[in-house]
Amino acid sequence: MHVGNMMEEALVREGYGVWRAYSGTEALLVLERAKPDLILLDLMLPGLNGEDVLSQTGGAPVIVVSAKADIDSKVELLLGGAADYVAKPFHIRELLARIAVQLRNTKETSDNPVLTFDAIALNMDLHIVTVDAAEVRLTRTEYAILKMLMQNPAQVITKSQLLDRISADTPDCTESSLKVHMSNLRKKLRNAGGTDYIEAVWGIGFRLRTE
Repeated sequence: MHVGNMMEEALVREGYGVWRAYSGTEALLVLERAKPDLILLDLMLPGLNGEDVLSQTGGAPVIVVSAKADIDSKVELLLGGAADYVAKPFHIRELLARIAVQLRNTKETSDNPVLTFDAIALNMDLHIVTVDAAEVRLTRTEYAILKMLMQNPAQVITKSQLLDRISADTPDCTESSLKVHMSNLRKKLRNAGGTDYIEAVWGIGFRLRTE
């Protein structure tokens, strides 16, 4: 059985709704109409390849499913925004378990209105950010950037992903102004907590500093 058919059959059997795309271009058309909770992405796609699609998937977590098993490919894709990586061949039970983990993490994030990282707390209901319990006043764009980073604390978020994912909250942010917004956000957090909480990953994007 074709691996795509096998995956679709298994997902439907588990009770998941499935939208299937047969090329990179078709995948982007599907994403214009649908807002999936999770994306399974093959890299070897006709039209746009999987790497190109990954940068345009919006906010849904992405599990890459690929025959490329070398460590450099895995690291590059995980740093590029993928939430997980499953190398072919794989056992369908492992894939289903990884899907369940990602959906559970997404649900926990959506159920809890307060995101925390180190001394930073971001209340998504009240749109309030505090550092060591003291409120830090952010602009709409700065808040949207911090929220995106705190929702993905283990990932490097590329500039294109940031611009795409925060566009609904702050459509005035452009590629040319992102650097200024990021600089102002980092300065405000550093002044409030004495720590540079956000670091630039050269040539890729930004992430929360874990060390």
